[in-house]
Amino acid sequence: KPNRLEKSKRAISKLVERLHSDRIGIVVFGGEAYTQLPLTSDLSAAKLFLRTVSTDIIPTQGTNIGAAIKRCTKSFDEKSAAGKAIIIITDGENHQEDAVEAANEANEKGIQVYTVGMATTAGVPIPLYQNGRKIGFRKDKEGNSIVTRLNESTLKEIATAGDGYYIRATNSDAGLNQILDELEQLDKAEIGTQLFTDYEDRFQYFVAI
Repeated sequence: KPNRLEKSKRAISKLVERLHSDRIGIVVFGGEAYTQLPLTSDLSAAKLFLRTVSTDIIPTQGTNIGAAIKRCTKSFDEKSAAGKAIIIITDGENHQEDAVEAANEANEKGIQVYTVGMATTAGVPIPLYQNGRKIGFRKDKEGNSIVTRLNESTLKEIATAGDGYYIRATNSDAGLNQILDELEQLDKAEIGTQLFTDYEDRFQYFVAI
């Protein structure tokens, strides 16, 4: 409760609170994958961008986990010596066949891939909202309600290919803290940031007075 997306966002928000000098990026995906937030050490910005994530920002329905992994992989600096990891939060109903291959390619570049199953094995219909109000459930072309269920075998296979592991989220724990404990063992590397301050002259107003 209230739904898988909100539970995922809350879990990620708690994860961000545990990060200190690490960088984090956010990729949202459905039928396609989009970078919601490039890698940054600005954790306040990460929380801000996280709050804007909704199902409305993904125009293409579906679950393309492979596209998400590839998008995440491209966001890393290959020259950096810092440890790198991707955490995929999904129900695992992959509608494409390249997720395991993408996880293997990421691992070959020194990136670990972890998966978190956020759903139930029994399956539930997908609610359809309009202006924040539920108006029914998503239906297929034949008019039948689309049922989504957890596919643990796929998520385990992806995690194995990515040299990570799979965790099933529960009502009380999304499993991200366990993954973060693991990630804290990764290699660290120094990063630098630059702050630019741009001033605009306002003295003319005082001169005029």
